[in-house]
Amino acid sequence: MGTTQLESVPEPKYWHLKTVLSEALDSEFSVGEILPNERELAARFGVARATLRQALEQLELEGRLQRRRGVGTTVAPPRMGVAVGTRQHAWPGAADDAWQPADSAQSAPPAAVAAALESGAGEPVHIVRRSRMSHGQLVATELLYIPAASVPDLTAIDAPSGPARARAVLRELQRLDLEGQDRAVELGSARADDAKDLDRLPGSPVLVVTTRFFAEGRTAALSVATYRADTCRLTFGDSPDVEIHHDPEQRAS
Repeated sequence: MGTTQLESVPEPKYWHLKTVLSEALDSEFSVGEILPNERELAARFGVARATLRQALEQLELEGRLQRRRGVGTTVAPPRMGVAVGTRQHAWPGAADDAWQPADSAQSAPPAAVAAALESGAGEPVHIVRRSRMSHGQLVATELLYIPAASVPDLTAIDAPSGPARARAVLRELQRLDLEGQDRAVELGSARADDAKDLDRLPGSPVLVVTTRFFAEGRTAALSVATYRADTCRLTFGDSPDVEIHHDPEQRAS
């Protein structure tokens, strides 16, 4: 990464520096590599540290960099595409599902979820927790709400907790004939629990994807997935699943 003086650049210095740094990330660094410290970078590019911080912050917003507590600033993996097409018709846990089950418990869901499931106020439902990894890093968590009516034979299964219980719930859910699904995506802020799981600060931007699964003329399950906004991007069309994009040109879309 050579020295580049920016005194005569007409655009804001930090913006031009961001472009120079982005090109260096593509040609000189690999995913997960730790960048030199701010003092070294500022000296190499002949800019004030305040200017450098602005450029680094912009690259972080674009998903090119990640600031990890106790590690430093690292090169981010390619952004994960969150597909919002509607062609997919498969239950969670089906073949090629990239989500990993973590646990399952019974508890009363939030009021909005209970209303969507048409369950009674305070009525317990099965809540399956799952996670999604990319390049060895946790990038999304999911809470899957399943009313007891969708898995009526579950009580006969000897799997009290943990991933085994979660997989058992998903297997029972797949006995239903899936009639369709819909999906909504919105920008949200990470709650304390989500932030801890995703290694982000509370209030950090996240993408919240809510999916309803229909069977027997009703909502048979509802998924609320929370994605790190700095590592994910929306893709539109009929793509059937969340895909990993490795083209560097698409990382900052």
